[in-house]
Amino acid sequence: MVITLAACTTAEPVRSPGVSPAETASPTPSPSLAPSPTPTPIPTPRYTNEPDPALDAVIPRSAAGATVVVVPPDQYGLTPGDVGEQFGEIGRYFQSLLIGYVEQPRATLYAIHVEGRDVTTADLRPHLAAIGEYVGISGLHPEAWHSAVLPGHVVWVRAEDNATFAGTMIYTWAADEYVFLLIGVDDRVNRAIVAALPGEPPPTPSPVPSRSPLTSPSGSASPSAAAGG
Repeated sequence: MVITLAACTTAEPVRSPGVSPAETASPTPSPSLAPSPTPTPIPTPRYTNEPDPALDAVIPRSAAGATVVVVPPDQYGLTPGDVGEQFGEIGRYFQSLLIGYVEQPRATLYAIHVEGRDVTTADLRPHLAAIGEYVGISGLHPEAWHSAVLPGHVVWVRAEDNATFAGTMIYTWAADEYVFLLIGVDDRVNRAIVAALPGEPPPTPSPVPSRSPLTSPSGSASPSAAAGG
């Protein structure tokens, strides 16, 4: 009799399809980087000149009895960018330019409207030498300028040199959205023009604290009491 033996095999358990533990772990989030702020672009100089009614409105038509003539911008080729070259980076913000003049006694005013930033008179300090040379001063001489206070205005001022007329005074100052440059031979007229234009008021001086009266320490005898016994 033939006995047939069946082979015994151990069946492997069938794994249900799934995801391995390594795959089930949630990934560590990478730190998000805050976007860096976009720098404000510096404008390019403006070499065209448009009419500016707001700027025109601030220029006086007379000063100390002299007539101030404002020239229409289409009658001269000078542009805000041309004048702005003397003012460094500030000049890039010059948007419009008006020129006024007094025929007698001679004076010339450059009035500039600034857009995109405010300007203070102190901001003009690094450019004083170039500003003076632009209106006729011979060479670059920042040391000739000094700060002065006129009624309601802080200004930079300097006197003539050997390349300008005797008695010439040059003023430049700023007031937020305006920058002014004035050269004239009669300082009474000059100061009247400055006073009639927008300006930066001088800082208010801090009050001096009042001293409290000295008092004798409590319990100490007065000199008269000590003498009288």
